[in-house]
Amino acid sequence: METQPLAYMLPEFLTSDEGRPIRLMAEYLEPLRRFRKQRIRDTVVFFGSARTRSREAAQRHLAEVQAGKGRGGHSLEAAVKEASKAVEWSRYYEDARALSHKLTSWSSQIPGPCHRFVVCSGGGPGIMEAANRGAHEAGGKSIGLNIRLPFEQYSNPYISKALHFEFHYFFMRKFWFAYLAKALVVFPGGFGTLDELFEILTLEQTEKLTDRTTILLYGTDYWDQVLNLQPMIEWGAVGPGDTDLLVRVNSVDQAFSALKVHLESHLASEEENQQAPVLAKTQR
Repeated sequence: METQPLAYMLPEFLTSDEGRPIRLMAEYLEPLRRFRKQRIRDTVVFFGSARTRSREAAQRHLAEVQAGKGRGGHSLEAAVKEASKAVEWSRYYEDARALSHKLTSWSSQIPGPCHRFVVCSGGGPGIMEAANRGAHEAGGKSIGLNIRLPFEQYSNPYISKALHFEFHYFFMRKFWFAYLAKALVVFPGGFGTLDELFEILTLEQTEKLTDRTTILLYGTDYWDQVLNLQPMIEWGAVGPGDTDLLVRVNSVDQAFSALKVHLESHLASEEENQQAPVLAKTQR
């Protein structure tokens, strides 16, 4: 008699519509298992554009464009303007890299059985790569929560191997951004960055996160133009204190100082209330 395979071993079932609940649970339970195994207690999440290049890459591209290469169908003037803007934009890559390095060097000195305030990114290029790269260069762990997309998103090489995750479902990926985060640093970015920012901001505003999460908007030249929330207060859409949930910073030292004060308050609170177990519940 021929032995039939078990249902959970059948690829055609697991990839079917009926198998969707199992796939959803897998994107919760598999990361949970790995975070526990790697003793990850909490994170600092870096958001920002996937299109931001390192200074070296941006300057190299500008030189190529000025030499008449890599214009991509644009006029030379338009291509040089775009490449020059990318060099200016690269400041945020280098700042994210430096801030991640500084944060990782500091958090690595915190005693205890778990890794604290581990740098976490979306796992792709741009600002995400810069965050993972800075932590890697500081000799620490970092997390990459990558999402499978038809364009733009690929995994960067600086994620700690055991903490590289691939997601299909955006909302499960967002869950893991929120669940462990003690702070967010939001660098200039596009629709995806804004989506992730407002997701966490809404959870914080509505007190769905048990622990206070500080949210830093990095880069006042960009965010002061893109994100003017004052009209929302004037129209009564949000309360006057709601915009205080966002802290605007414009340098690595300023951002690190704000993060350190906030994260040390968590450490002090834990000492008073005894240390909680790894992956303690952080969302109501």
